[in-house]
Amino acid sequence: MSAEASRIVNKLWSYCNILRDDGLSYGDYLEQLSVLLFLKLAHEQTQRPWNKPSPVPEGYDWPSLNALDGVALEQHFRATLEHLGRQHGLLGLVFRKAQNKIQDPAKLKRLISDLIDREQWTLVDADIKGDAYEGLLERNAQDTKSGAGQYFTPRPLIDAIVEVMNPRPGEKIIDPACGTGGFLLSAHQHITARNPKIEKEQREHLRREALRGVEIVQSVTRLCAMNLLLHNVGPTPQELDAMRAALIKGGVSPEEADGRLDASLPVRTDDGLRELGGERYDLVLTNPPFGRKSSILVVGEHGGTERDSITYERDDFWATTTNKQLNFVQHVKSLLKIDGRAAVVVPDNVLFEGGAGEVIRRRLLAECDVHTLLRLPTGIFYAQGVKANVLFFTRKKAKADGGAWTKKLWVYDLRTNQRFTLKTNPMTRASLDDFVACYKPDAPQKREATWSEANPEGRWRAYDHAELVSRDKCSLDLFWLKDDSLLDAESLPEPEVLAAEIMDELRAALGLMEEVWG
Repeated sequence: MSAEASRIVNKLWSYCNILRDDGLSYGDYLEQLSVLLFLKLAHEQTQRPWNKPSPVPEGYDWPSLNALDGVALEQHFRATLEHLGRQHGLLGLVFRKAQNKIQDPAKLKRLISDLIDREQWTLVDADIKGDAYEGLLERNAQDTKSGAGQYFTPRPLIDAIVEVMNPRPGEKIIDPACGTGGFLLSAHQHITARNPKIEKEQREHLRREALRGVEIVQSVTRLCAMNLLLHNVGPTPQELDAMRAALIKGGVSPEEADGRLDASLPVRTDDGLRELGGERYDLVLTNPPFGRKSSILVVGEHGGTERDSITYERDDFWATTTNKQLNFVQHVKSLLKIDGRAAVVVPDNVLFEGGAGEVIRRRLLAECDVHTLLRLPTGIFYAQGVKANVLFFTRKKAKADGGAWTKKLWVYDLRTNQRFTLKTNPMTRASLDDFVACYKPDAPQKREATWSEANPEGRWRAYDHAELVSRDKCSLDLFWLKDDSLLDAESLPEPEVLAAEIMDELRAALGLMEEVWG
């Protein structure tokens, strides 16, 4: 993060500590910032030298808020959130279900007039604005009490995944569980950095059509939308307003025009598993939710409640299961074009679970080229107790002879004898350099194992298809390195690290028990 981005983050975040005394969580504060920043940005675009019409209805815009204080300000802010939340397009996406969480009008006035109004946000470089906002998102993820970390994938891991996937101009990319948009933005930045002379048409495609995200939680969709907007990704509010006017002038009904606007946005609120949709993509990059089961709360006739598991009836799925992680693997495969590429973060149980899990793994190995598995270390996610991996595969046409596409699965073990913690020893991008080098994104056919009988400590090796399908339940839970901590007491990690790992294991066990008991 640049010095200017750090300055903005520190300025905005310092005020959060004051508001926390009034009971606001980090997530609440970030929601207030998001809607207010949107209004300020929209207003700045109406000023010189831009002189663009405002997409925000008069009387609900930034000047109308900035001119008030006291109880009148608080009442008008509530009315503004309610009114704009009923709009379509980017306005509705950002403001839908937003609520005023700042009870003290004086503190709301200070946030508006002193912290936000004094910055000229449009003049701030997009990288700085974006980095500053992502800095706020990361601090929100660190607030374990709010559970926000489940929506935040570590940026070093995202960047390494995107580097080996190498998205290119003209490709369409989706994250069906996008959270705050980390994968989408990393892909955008990778394409622009690798292609500085990109043609104007391709640049517009990248800004408006290339990136799509789906997020099931409305408040997180708002954060993702603002994150993309501050990075200059997606149509601007002014462009959407002009598009709507042109559609209605051309004879399209306001309802249909609003629907088309919503479809043109880079992110939407929906259950990504609900349906496949008609679009197929060149790349799928995603870290689906860690919970194993999908469920809804059902209220009975007499007021009693119970959890009812969601079963997705999808013709394109190989197996029917309530395990949403296995469903996401099937969904990702279906989203891909032929020769489309996927990188999906999956917990360990996806690699070894029987029943539907075995069916899905065997079909995936047969119908796709499942070429790489990255075993991730513990201690890198804000959600505790997670043992995860990244599965890389390419969708293929069905073979005429019915044979399998997967010939070799290359595995990189970044977990065994690796000790990372969020605070004292965080994983950095450099921690993944060796994996990226072994992956050889530009020449995967030239991969060479670092493990051998002569070098048993090598972290990179391949398994043939015949060996994979002959394993019990077609398990892909593959490891070969000796865990030093199990063999030598002197090599045990520091007590605080060991204690943290034990707590992670206990939290994971409790999570599984809660799922079983509903």
